[in-house]
Amino acid sequence: MAEKQNVKRINLALQGGGSHGAFTWGVLDRLLSDDRIELDGISGTSAGAVNALVMASGLAKNGRAGARKALEEFWMAVGEQHLTHPIRRNPLDIMFGRFGFDLSWSYHLFASFTHLVSPYQWNPLNLNPLRELIGKHIDFESVRSLDRLKIFVSATSVETGHIRVFRREELTESALMASTALPLMFHAVEVDSQHYWDGGFVGNPALYPLFYECQSQDIVIVQINPLKREAVPKSVFEIQDRMSEISFNASLASELRAVHFVNRLIQKGALDSERYHQVLIHMIESEDEMRKLGSATKLLIEPQFLRHLFDLGSKAADAWLEKNLDSVGRESSVDIRARFLENSKN
Repeated sequence: MAEKQNVKRINLALQGGGSHGAFTWGVLDRLLSDDRIELDGISGTSAGAVNALVMASGLAKNGRAGARKALEEFWMAVGEQHLTHPIRRNPLDIMFGRFGFDLSWSYHLFASFTHLVSPYQWNPLNLNPLRELIGKHIDFESVRSLDRLKIFVSATSVETGHIRVFRREELTESALMASTALPLMFHAVEVDSQHYWDGGFVGNPALYPLFYECQSQDIVIVQINPLKREAVPKSVFEIQDRMSEISFNASLASELRAVHFVNRLIQKGALDSERYHQVLIHMIESEDEMRKLGSATKLLIEPQFLRHLFDLGSKAADAWLEKNLDSVGRESSVDIRARFLENSKN
């Protein structure tokens, strides 16, 4: 009984970010290896949603060991595709061990091309290698039947601009593909007669399903998009990278500001504490290391790079467990005001 009382029940919020989702793979692998952690709900967007469903598929079949194996097999399969990937690092970058595309003509040509030509023109058949991968590595029927875990996947409605959250019972291959559909690279995905783009625009990831529909009051955000940059971007590609980061962090920041506001009202007694409970926020990140990687490297899928991200994620999760596990169930381990409200007096 004493052992069971030491288990910490948490919700996970998994950001999208292309191949940077391998960082989240590392985080999940470490959390799954720790019997002190129990999952209540997961909210994921884009790569975060893919990680969530690959993990859930493995969890449904073979428990924690199956989930860890499923994640490793998926990301290794992603890495195997680098040989046919149209975007490559420059040999000099490879020689000096730099993960980036600064000297890569293939990347710069691809980036310019996708900003000039619609995916409906250059990819009229809507070919997407991710669809084949998730078909092989995710058993959606098993995911939908995993009633001990709540799962939420976000997508953006093209017509309304509103968020669509797919619950576990609604999850299909099309719902997951909708969450990953970057507008400049892939066609919008139709689900239930509506068309959707990547969920990162309106929920990266969505937090509100976790505190409205889950029992645990603790949300652990796996942050892969840097919140801050030290220098002002100067080149076109640097500016585009930073615009992408700000855009994909904006919805998360907005929800966290709302959480902070409600928590303060509860603390002041302005809201009934029996009806409302505080939401405790935690964050697993490696911002100094992830800041070194430009947004463009979200397209880099070399096995060496994916393993590098995995190691960063595993170490970040290990450090968080060591420092903050005792905070779970008691208090937030992230100062929301300092991180997201530094210019506010509230």
